[in-house]
Amino acid sequence: MAKVTVKFHERVLSEVPLDSGIVTIGRKPKNSIRIDNLAVSGFHAKIFREGGQFVLEDMGSLNGTFVNGAKIARHILRNGDTVLIGRHLLNFEAPEMDSPPGQAMGARSVRGDETLVIDSRVQQRMLHDMPEPGEPAPGGERQGGFTVITGSPGRPEFELRDRVTSIGKSADAGIRLKGLFAPKVAALINRRREGYFINPVGSAGVRVNGNRIAGRYDLKDGDIVEVGRLKIQFYLKE
Repeated sequence: MAKVTVKFHERVLSEVPLDSGIVTIGRKPKNSIRIDNLAVSGFHAKIFREGGQFVLEDMGSLNGTFVNGAKIARHILRNGDTVLIGRHLLNFEAPEMDSPPGQAMGARSVRGDETLVIDSRVQQRMLHDMPEPGEPAPGGERQGGFTVITGSPGRPEFELRDRVTSIGKSADAGIRLKGLFAPKVAALINRRREGYFINPVGSAGVRVNGNRIAGRYDLKDGDIVEVGRLKIQFYLKE
């Protein structure tokens, strides 16, 4: 029987048989395979049977679906194919099927939704280095957070316990911005075993210690981050 084995950091999370019609994959609870990851779209991809073969199709996700390292829009699955969605690996197993070589088609245009856009290089770093949401820090890692200096994000301090914390106007942002023209997502703070780094998203103006940043910045204890009217200070504690 064909099945998909869902893994995170080589740990098997679930095995899903492909014998019940369309299997959807995404962040929303209604999916057959739910992946609770900010880099995963609400309805990210689906697997279905077509002409005696299993087809994987990206559903217009913002961060893409990858098979054996290549970004795909539609792909005929072969036994042993490895699918990457967000930080999770999905292994396709169907040893009884004699499928033709997988066929990848060009990526389609994407739909807008609330999913956070992750650069492909950042996505790979997240896959290998970031802990699960709420997972205790690895031995020796210092807990990070922000103290609010100016602005009204809702509380005076934010602990950065999740693998990705977003700053923006979006309802699911970890640090909420206010204001009519505030972007839904202005920046992402990523947690790694080695520490924390911040990435601006889109054209949002993000400053660290008074200087505008255009890409990844590794946060240090005491750094001042400014996004719009919000000014916060990064800290590390044992």
